[in-house]
Amino acid sequence: MILSFREIKPTKTNLINLQKKLIFARKGEKFLEFKREQLIGLIKTNWIVYQKKLDEFLKLFGKALIYLNEAYKEMGKRDLVLISNLSKIQYRPTVNIKYTKNIGITFHNVDFDLNRTGRLPAYSFENTSHFIDELMPLLEEFFKNMINFAEFEDLFFLLALNFKKVSRRINGLKNMIIPTLILDIRKIKGILEELDRENFVRLKKTKDLIKKKENKQSGGVIQ
Repeated sequence: MILSFREIKPTKTNLINLQKKLIFARKGEKFLEFKREQLIGLIKTNWIVYQKKLDEFLKLFGKALIYLNEAYKEMGKRDLVLISNLSKIQYRPTVNIKYTKNIGITFHNVDFDLNRTGRLPAYSFENTSHFIDELMPLLEEFFKNMINFAEFEDLFFLLALNFKKVSRRINGLKNMIIPTLILDIRKIKGILEELDRENFVRLKKTKDLIKKKENKQSGGVIQ
């Protein structure tokens, strides 16, 4: 926290401390600007991949909804829910989250596996819609795609959050802290220079008075 000028005594020690803080603040600003450039680079690098993942996710999602709606129309809600509950038995999904760090940001990597135990479907082919056969493998692909897309969503959320934090800190340094330090340094320098001038004038007057006194004393001895 930077103290205002009113709370800082105009001494050479405080002037040196403020100058050190100014140097540190400017180094911090350069470091944060470098980090912001890195964040922008990561965003640009992953943006095309993110858009591609988004398109794939939306296409699979739309296709799954169409198949599900058609199966629902042909079979009804009760039979569809029954098949869904029977199909759950064949899957033992596992999720493993790993963490990687880059430019000071911790990213999440998700390993997802459905772990299907049976090759044949858990329902009979009689009295079932053919859309169910299309829907089941599509849903497996959809879940894997959804997890992968979620990783990119999390990536961009963290990048955007850190970009906002870094930008806010840079603006704080550039618009508040550094100008305040510069202003305080100028004021203290001005006061110290004024004090030096006053001391110089005072010493000069004192010297003149001493000389006059010496001249008077020397003049009295000669007479």
